[in-house]
Amino acid sequence: MDTMRSVTTDDLARSREGFFAERANIIAKNAVSAQGIRAVARVPEGVAQNAMSWDYEVTQGERTNQERSGRCWMFASLNTFRYRTIKKYKLKSFEFSQAFPLFYDKLEKSNWFFENILDTLDEPLNGRLVAYLLQDPIGDGGQWDMFRSLVKKYGVCPKEAMPETACSRSTHEMDSYLTRYLRGGAKRLREAYAAGVAADELQAMKKTMMDEVYRLLVTCLGEPPARFDVRLRDKDNKLVLSGSFTPLEFFDETVGMELDDYVSLISAPTADKPFGHSYTVDRLGNVVEDGGVLYLNLEPKRLKEAAIAQLKDELPVWFGCDVDQSYIREEGIMDRAVLDIDGLFGFEIETCMDKAERLDYGESLMTHAMVLEGVKLDDDGNPVLWKVENSWGKDHGRDGFNTLSDPWFDEYVYQVVVDKKYLSDDERKVLESETPTRLEPWDPMGSLARSC
Repeated sequence: MDTMRSVTTDDLARSREGFFAERANIIAKNAVSAQGIRAVARVPEGVAQNAMSWDYEVTQGERTNQERSGRCWMFASLNTFRYRTIKKYKLKSFEFSQAFPLFYDKLEKSNWFFENILDTLDEPLNGRLVAYLLQDPIGDGGQWDMFRSLVKKYGVCPKEAMPETACSRSTHEMDSYLTRYLRGGAKRLREAYAAGVAADELQAMKKTMMDEVYRLLVTCLGEPPARFDVRLRDKDNKLVLSGSFTPLEFFDETVGMELDDYVSLISAPTADKPFGHSYTVDRLGNVVEDGGVLYLNLEPKRLKEAAIAQLKDELPVWFGCDVDQSYIREEGIMDRAVLDIDGLFGFEIETCMDKAERLDYGESLMTHAMVLEGVKLDDDGNPVLWKVENSWGKDHGRDGFNTLSDPWFDEYVYQVVVDKKYLSDDERKVLESETPTRLEPWDPMGSLARSC
């Protein structure tokens, strides 16, 4: 036996002796085995720094709940929309339908998947690209640019016009069967191509498969409304909006934002993504005719400055982050100071890599999207703490809200969406004129927000 390559009895004896020689290890073992890692590593002094008081804050209706689905990016986007609607009509609360964009996202992602399969018919089935395309063709996750594409094409509707179903509240079954169908469709397309079927016939096969995708989605989610009646009453019960609308008309009337003015800023300090340049991700998107995603990579400081400027103008900010890092979920606190994992175990775990290294080695990426709705500043105007609206219901965190410390922002916030008017002239020029660098499909900045 090669004693350097194997775990030997001498190795085990040495490790055991070292562990039990330290009183702190024994106390940690007893506490963690009974209560769990984060409960024991919780630092009360760090928690105390997360009091919810704000210098700039926007407020809106009741908390929303994505339940057992990965629709956080949709909920976050619609929560930025509904703020405008609630403010415009002085409503007590309001929700847009989250099942409505879910339906069209699954439909468009299915078409996007088939188009990618048709575009890679000469690629080997066991190659990395096709394997990646087959891995998760219509998962719940997404990004702001994908949501914008859906709204530009299909609009929005009130929750009452397309309410939740069992399959929208818990998407696992629907996703599983649709994924199986899409993989089977990919198999049929590749086999037909290998048998010499012409390109136009392959497209006809795809159209037939899309009819069946539509059938599955209507069965699970119901049929999206083409037109609906609306009666909105303000907080004083006065009728403030009445009429019949298409989804696109309803967006124009109740939200009215210029979607293309809102851009995605990312902060990824890896060597392959220099700051100050634009990027896209190969084969990432949903609506074929609207293209993919576009990012401007900037230092965290610029993301914060743009977010604060938008909050000062009384508009919330969509953002994407790695939510589970240094996070006390029950209390809704994202703060590197509230958990002392390294102190608990006695060696570097949390601090063993910096932000770039975590991205490069697969330890961190964007997993969840939420909304920034407030910020606390120090005497010099620098951010200290951020107020976050989540989409996990009012019983999560503090009445559905989280706090996010500024050092946590530096490490784990990867994307914010702001009006491009908050960018400098040079930054806008890069977004509008520079040919974006195309990242591989599996690049960490192509990750989709989906936590639930």
